[in-house]
Amino acid sequence: MPRTPKPYLNPYVAGVLLGVVLFLSFAVFGHGLGASGGVAKLVGVAVDTAAPGHTEKSAYLVGLVRDSARPLDTWLVYEILGVVIGGFLSGLLAGRVKVETFKGPRISVPVRLAAAFLGGGIAGIGVRLARGCTSSQALSGGAVLSAGSWAFMFSVFGGAYLVAYAVRKLWT
Repeated sequence: MPRTPKPYLNPYVAGVLLGVVLFLSFAVFGHGLGASGGVAKLVGVAVDTAAPGHTEKSAYLVGLVRDSARPLDTWLVYEILGVVIGGFLSGLLAGRVKVETFKGPRISVPVRLAAAFLGGGIAGIGVRLARGCTSSQALSGGAVLSAGSWAFMFSVFGGAYLVAYAVRKLWT
């Protein structure tokens, strides 16, 4: 018997709670939040495990796995694992865990999945070029008034509005 999902948290309350978590991250650990570095470390270790010769030939990958004796022993990896586990448990407790594909009526599931994969790849490349994901750039960088982080976020929102306008008919 399907459960009725619990309502989402009020976005203003969620924003305040996120601000408190960010403040505590700076106060307790001395740095803000971020995700891309942890994902990059995990990918680097996976490549090093699967093809160690390849890692040694790449200045980028070797920097991810050889800069410490234990590359997975970094706070970023545990932050990512905590986000994944916490998000799953939160969804489970709220009755929102199910397998589905969100798409508009004018797009098929395979095209939607291909577009999501392509968009994720482009975003991943952009994140590494920008030296941080939206959580590290917008939240942590914005909180310390970094000009680069503010420019990044204005670019993200501007680009999102342009792309949303171009693909809006796929979703309505």
